[in-house]
Amino acid sequence: MAKEQQKAFHHRSSLTQKNKPFKRRFATKNSLRDKSKGRTQRAKVRGKVLRKHSRADRLNALRIEQRKKRELLVQSTRIFSGRHRAPKIVAVVPLCADTDTARIVRSLCQSVGAPYPEAAGKTARILDVARFRQTIQFVEVGRNLLDILDAAKVADYMILGLSAEVEVDAFGEHCLAALQNQGHAGVFPVVQGLDAAPAKSRSDLKKSLQSFVGHFFPEADKIYTADSETDSLAILRVLTSQVPRAIKWRQSRPYLLAESVEFAPSAEDPHVGQLALTGYLRGENLSANRLVHIPNFGDFQIERIYSVPVAMEEARGNSIDEDTEPAVIDEPDPARQDSLVEANEPSTFNNEQTWPADDETNEWQRRVEQMDEDERHASGGDGRVLRVPKGTSAYQAAWIVDNDDDDKGSDASEDSDSGSDSAMMGDSSEGEDEDVEDEEGEEGDEYDEIHVDESGKPIENADASGSESGEDDDNMLSPEEEAAQLKAYLKERDRLNRDDMEFPDEVDTPMDVPARTRFARFRGLQSFRTSPWDPYENLPLDYARIFQFENFKRTQQRVLRAALDAPAKAGMHVRIILRAAPAQAAAAFSADRPFVVFGLHQYEHQMSVVHFTVTRSAEYTGPVRSKDSLVIHFGFRRYSACPVFSQHLHGGVTTNNVHKFERFLKPGAISVGTMFAPIQFGSVPVSVYLPSPAEGAGAGGLPTLVGTGTSLEVNPSRILAKRVILTGAPFKIHKRSAVVRYMFFNPEDVNWFKPVQIYTKNRRVGHIMESLGTHGYMKCVFDGQIKQMDTVCMNLYKRVFPKWNTTALWSEHGQSDEQKRQWAAAINGDDDDDDDASMDM
Repeated sequence: MAKEQQKAFHHRSSLTQKNKPFKRRFATKNSLRDKSKGRTQRAKVRGKVLRKHSRADRLNALRIEQRKKRELLVQSTRIFSGRHRAPKIVAVVPLCADTDTARIVRSLCQSVGAPYPEAAGKTARILDVARFRQTIQFVEVGRNLLDILDAAKVADYMILGLSAEVEVDAFGEHCLAALQNQGHAGVFPVVQGLDAAPAKSRSDLKKSLQSFVGHFFPEADKIYTADSETDSLAILRVLTSQVPRAIKWRQSRPYLLAESVEFAPSAEDPHVGQLALTGYLRGENLSANRLVHIPNFGDFQIERIYSVPVAMEEARGNSIDEDTEPAVIDEPDPARQDSLVEANEPSTFNNEQTWPADDETNEWQRRVEQMDEDERHASGGDGRVLRVPKGTSAYQAAWIVDNDDDDKGSDASEDSDSGSDSAMMGDSSEGEDEDVEDEEGEEGDEYDEIHVDESGKPIENADASGSESGEDDDNMLSPEEEAAQLKAYLKERDRLNRDDMEFPDEVDTPMDVPARTRFARFRGLQSFRTSPWDPYENLPLDYARIFQFENFKRTQQRVLRAALDAPAKAGMHVRIILRAAPAQAAAAFSADRPFVVFGLHQYEHQMSVVHFTVTRSAEYTGPVRSKDSLVIHFGFRRYSACPVFSQHLHGGVTTNNVHKFERFLKPGAISVGTMFAPIQFGSVPVSVYLPSPAEGAGAGGLPTLVGTGTSLEVNPSRILAKRVILTGAPFKIHKRSAVVRYMFFNPEDVNWFKPVQIYTKNRRVGHIMESLGTHGYMKCVFDGQIKQMDTVCMNLYKRVFPKWNTTALWSEHGQSDEQKRQWAAAINGDDDDDDDASMDM
């Protein structure tokens, strides 16, 4: 026992306390930063250790990369070489009024000793340059915007005709801006008349032109001349030696420039028949199961595709010993051919409602007719009375929609979520004019009554008692009054645009209409970014007509991959036979104007909700409002549509995919346009123009460019939320609580919007506690004390949908002859099977 007491206790060494050495002057941030001197600690590689490549491995990787580049180069130049080579398309665009395109082409032909093909059309002047083993097809276009854009869509190079004496006019600058946004393979600025200029000023003149062209095309670093044979030969050498730059949106689909067009009318209808298009196929391969798009005329099915080989010896007129008869290379499969159905037929039986019986429908119709007859007798005539603003003529009253028609019209889809409250709102709940009425509620206090018949046509000679008196011209406005009203309308649009810029989304609560009725379709959100919103809630009937994909990206990859196996290969000289083509398409073909044809991928004929980004042009200063009629150049298509604008989020979509609706297209910011349009795979350029040169037109009646952008996505689930901000003023403040007035004007509205969160412009957040009095005063509590000069706000949101108003320009069913004539005058310058298959929503 004594020995055990004498044994000393010893701790283990692991438990021995070890103080960490620490000195403050060596452990500060500055001292550590100075000590490291910019060095960073390299993170250790965890997991599999990468093997170091030897020199032989690096050389082998370089050879593989070099082989890939060589294969891409051979593939891009293969169609321009060989006996059956396709010619390079060179578009000659005149930018000045005195530019002579024929003179430029003539000088290029004479530089290699070839005659100028006078008999051929302006789009079929083919030059075979045996010296460089290349063939060039010159396309001379006039000063017409559509012809220039169509030629640039299929051209491998563009020669921009400049003048040493005349400056580039407004039309030339407009063409350069349009070409810059649409995309181009390569440009060659060629100046005419430089020899006539003084020798001392030639260098400065070329520098000035170089600076001007470089503003639009920075890659064009040289100005060429075609006045001498040496200069023309230098241009040909560059055209034949360079490889055309690929345009991604054009190379992903087949296209051709038609050399000849033949029409064979059908026995049933002489205006419809088979249309034969002959030309060199370019871009991607073409299948007979796909559709073909002809600008200005629409989409058509393919009957048959022939191969028409043409050797260069035969093109020069020499005889060759080979069979050049056309051979069929592809015919459509009826089970796999794309149909011309562009939209689904919506079924009202899919709605969750009880369909009335026939006797109930007949009884309801009889009661409505009896009510209409009683109203006619009460008004003293066979028509009804419209209440219109004072000064409105009978002709203008024909375009005013009555309240009864409003509830049944195109905006009924937006009223579906408001129930019976939408019927009480009348015109104030109209989706298109809602923001106007928000800011113009005080106007229109005085009204007139105009009698109209059952069809809505005004009875111009009927007074209040139903008697007819006066002349037909009494209600017609004089030209001075029409001009004054147009000026007032444009001034009002400018005021609304200015108010939207200074006070975005802020509206005044109406005093004569309860706020719970006026904003019945709006809802409050706890968070605009994360609050859930069902994208399939209360969709309009138009959404039953569109097509949607389960996985759009996967479908796009599968469709583009399937196009590589099409029988008609790029570079072949083919003849495409189209079914049920109109005779107007053949009549529109001219050897002096480009006639381009584009092939469509699968599903690209069906309609869906298409989005595109747009940046407003700095040249146009007028207001551009959502749902305004605009002309949209969407890749190789042209539409007349009324897009809806919304905000573009650079960091990606929100959690709930909700985006704020914009009333106006704001300058200096990227917006997103939404409309119903055919599906289109890939990213394509978008240009937005005004439909008529009357408002804001440029010099010479040029079309006005509103904005440019690119296609974004095809997504019907994107939610566009229109925001309104109700504002109030603090009346009394006590610490964190305050009495707010002027946001509502009755206690019922205060209790109705009580669950919605409120905030101030100085970033104080609060909520409504209770209503005070009978004039809309309310007690609110915030997270901090607010200031007397602060403003209390409440955000309300409502989903906005695009309208089904997209029509193709110059289509048979899209526009009238008058609209075609107006647009033609506007564009002319000087010349008059899978789970990802499509399904309806």
